[in-house]
Amino acid sequence: MTDLPRGALAALVTPLDDALEPEAETLIAHGRWLLAHGCGGLVLLATAGEANSLSLGQRLRLIEAAARGGLPMARLIVGGGACALDEAVTATKAIVAAGAAGVLVLPPFYYRDASEDGLFRFYAALIERVGEPRLRIVLHHRPQASGAAITDALTERLKTAFGAIIAGVQNGAGDWPTTKALLERFPDLAIFSGTERFLLETLRAGGRGCISATLNLTAPLAGTIATAWQSGEADMLQARLSAIRQVFDGFSTPAVQKEMLVRLSGKPHWRNLLPPLLPLAAPQTAELIRRLDALPGWRDLAAAQAG
Repeated sequence: MTDLPRGALAALVTPLDDALEPEAETLIAHGRWLLAHGCGGLVLLATAGEANSLSLGQRLRLIEAAARGGLPMARLIVGGGACALDEAVTATKAIVAAGAAGVLVLPPFYYRDASEDGLFRFYAALIERVGEPRLRIVLHHRPQASGAAITDALTERLKTAFGAIIAGVQNGAGDWPTTKALLERFPDLAIFSGTERFLLETLRAGGRGCISATLNLTAPLAGTIATAWQSGEADMLQARLSAIRQVFDGFSTPAVQKEMLVRLSGKPHWRNLLPPLLPLAAPQTAELIRRLDALPGWRDLAAAQAG
């Protein structure tokens, strides 16, 4: 098994100022809070972090800021995927140099008819051009966004060709059957669910944990499950966590997480999103609050975050 972080990993949302530039200080403070309140690790510059809407320069500056700002890079996985191979290589080299535990790599997401051979060629070229034996890649299976599936056959080919460099898979499709199949076929890889709804099942089946944007808000509860997944109360806690996640599933990510961070932190900049994304409309926010307030445990989570 790899040295990738374990348990509940928050896919960090990226705070932006009014000029739509990333606010590194706010991001680092938020990351430190999450690590101190249940997260086994963090995922920087993934889908929830609007990484694909940030320039390469902005991403590189955030990677450098995270390392210099004292975030424990050994507990971070950082997104290094890009449509352009050269950008993916540059970002991945910077992530490895910063000491991150792994690189989350989404396949190129513009050409929707990319074949398995084409995707293999992309990952192979990335690995060869980075040329770093310390590289540990987490393949990002998110076909609903990328249009390109990380199939079992592709994973097997990459493992055979590159060994330990292929360290894990995140099932960003969000379903249990795919995660279960990955766990059964690749017990030597770090398998992450893309939703905390299956955190307990994933851990019990030998998986690494979950990567989720909603953990920006539910870290204390998820962290309790991740550390006490063999306890008698784990099923009850998972049911509570799943109910909260199900509410969030009805709204757009990362707009819904950012809206709640505004309300909990009192910092309006959390609401800023890069185009074409839009903040939640007022009626959506009212419905979100109504549904969350009806759930056991949400008020305690909100109070912890606000404190």
